Amino acid sequence: MKIDLVGPSYPFRGGISHYSTLLFKNLKRKNKVKFYSFKRQYPRFLYPGKTDKDSSFSPLIDAEIESCLDSMIPFTWFNVARKIVRDKPDITIFPWWVAFWAPQFLTIIWILKLFSKTKILFICHNILEHEKNRRNHAISKCVLSRGDYFIVHSEEEKARLIEITGKTHVKVNFHPTYETFKTRVIPRDEAKETLQIREENIMLFFGFVREYKGLTYLIQAMPEILNHIDTRLVIAGEFWEDKSQYLKLIQNLDLGTKVTIIDRYIPNEEIPHFFYASDIVILPYSSVTGSGLVQLAFGFEKPVVVSKVGALSEVVCDRKTGFLVSPRSPGEIAKAVVEFFRESDRDEMVERIKEENKKFSWDHLVRTIESFGKQKGR
Repeated sequence: MKIDLVGPSYPFRGGISHYSTLLFKNLKRKNKVKFYSFKRQYPRFLYPGKTDKDSSFSPLIDAEIESCLDSMIPFTWFNVARKIVRDKPDITIFPWWVAFWAPQFLTIIWILKLFSKTKILFICHNILEHEKNRRNHAISKCVLSRGDYFIVHSEEEKARLIEITGKTHVKVNFHPTYETFKTRVIPRDEAKETLQIREENIMLFFGFVREYKGLTYLIQAMPEILNHIDTRLVIAGEFWEDKSQYLKLIQNLDLGTKVTIIDRYIPNEEIPHFFYASDIVILPYSSVTGSGLVQLAFGFEKPVVVSKVGALSEVVCDRKTGFLVSPRSPGEIAKAVVEFFRESDRDEMVERIKEENKKFSWDHLVRTIESFGKQKGR
């Protein structure tokens, strides 16, 4: 099958870039695939972090990726559309996660609908943005209504997509596991020494810090956790909002000696140290559709504590591969963490994660995409 893919790749940061590149690498094992990526994603003033570029080593670099799309130069949008029309793919894949991409994607899809027979497949990481409003709702509806086929990562998102667009060619495929960053096995003592951590029990909060990630509730859970378990919380990731509110909360709860904050983007080569040093990964989202961080944790065979929101309750088996808690509930977070350290059979949880990872394979996602190709005539 001939497939064209549009989306971000290295050297851009973030889960969508990692996802798109890994998808390309797995798709082209059995299909003829071209990947048109960005040479510029966002104008500097729109990006909340220090930079959207990743200067670290990347196992995701691929010489076959063509970086030719500039979000601010319409000529490049027409150029990518022209290339796809010339390629004559059976399916063209677009990721969807923020309304910023509406002008670019609408332009390309409009040209494709006029001058090619390719079918449009959206892989929807978010149907609606985390910061929802009526404008973004209307934009998402406008863009996604142009799609022929859709992949979402949860039943909840499937229902939302059908409600918004009326489209029915929708398949649920859980977010695949990220094992790519597991470049080498690092002994736990070595990983802890690198991070300068001495405590035996380590909890990890990883990734960009934004309000919906729920870090506040995890910090609020710490006093109760420390009443039962001597542990350290490692917060590793760039803050995309005011850090002072978190520092003040940590100070007010007298947690300064039990919390480590690493306020920066974690380069790919450092990721293994954080996960090998940790016992459990905490993802206390207040709202979310899905999370690549769960699959990153599973890639390192680490149990998780996650909120029962979005797809998370569909991918985490309560008390088997992790713990499900109510959103915005410091008490339930504390109870789950204490139960993990005091009562859980960790070896059994690791074995269950290994078994569950089989259904989160990239091959499964590829087969889902290929199944749409068989529907081309519909």
